[in-house]
Amino acid sequence: MRRRLALVVLVALIIAAAFAPLLTASPPDALNLADRRSPPSTVHWFGTDDLGRDIFSRALFGARVSLAVGLLSAAVAGLIGVAIGAASGLLGGHVDAVLMRATDAALSMPRLLLLMVAAAILNPSIGVLVLLVGLVGWMETARVTRAAFLATRESEFVLAARALGASSWRLVTAHLLPMAAPAIAVSTTLAVGRGILLESTLSFFGVGVQPPAASWGNMLYQAQSTMSTEPWLALFPGACIFVTAVAINVLGERA
Repeated sequence: MRRRLALVVLVALIIAAAFAPLLTASPPDALNLADRRSPPSTVHWFGTDDLGRDIFSRALFGARVSLAVGLLSAAVAGLIGVAIGAASGLLGGHVDAVLMRATDAALSMPRLLLLMVAAAILNPSIGVLVLLVGLVGWMETARVTRAAFLATRESEFVLAARALGASSWRLVTAHLLPMAAPAIAVSTTLAVGRGILLESTLSFFGVGVQPPAASWGNMLYQAQSTMSTEPWLALFPGACIFVTAVAINVLGERA
């Protein structure tokens, strides 16, 4: 039941983001200085900010950015992690030792600090931000993939395929990866939520997605000074981040 509810919530968010122009009455950057800082109402469901921009519109368009960063960075992290974990689990020996020590070293580094420094230097676009978040998120998938390969590579059907002359590529694609797929799916799903939180944190500190583009993180960043007087400016993007992260984590735990 929890998984179904989480899936419904996540699909609803993705659909709302995809059809944001049809669901909003005004563009996310449309200024209306005569209607500044309006509380939530039937006209502006989530209220307006200090420039009169509609928060509901900005939240839906911001979902495009936040979800895209989460999903695409998870794909980048998944590809890197599966490649490293597969090589480590399949080849073993010195290759395994070197790759796993490199993975441990990467895990020991403070990823948020590294991202903040890199983002501050590069002032990244959304594409670069996806790449940066993916590059600091592959380690868990690598370890999961390696563990799955180690558990499977000595199985009778794998040994039989090897005895029949199957190539390493054939062993990986036909036998080892399908067996590891459920564990990889869980790790990648959790990476989506981690990517969204990292993007939101970077944008909250002002080194992520830059205005006028809207993301949930930079909406929170812009609401810092008015949280006590206009709480809706932070409440709705914060709720979007929370609900999305919880839904993705529920899906990941139950995958």
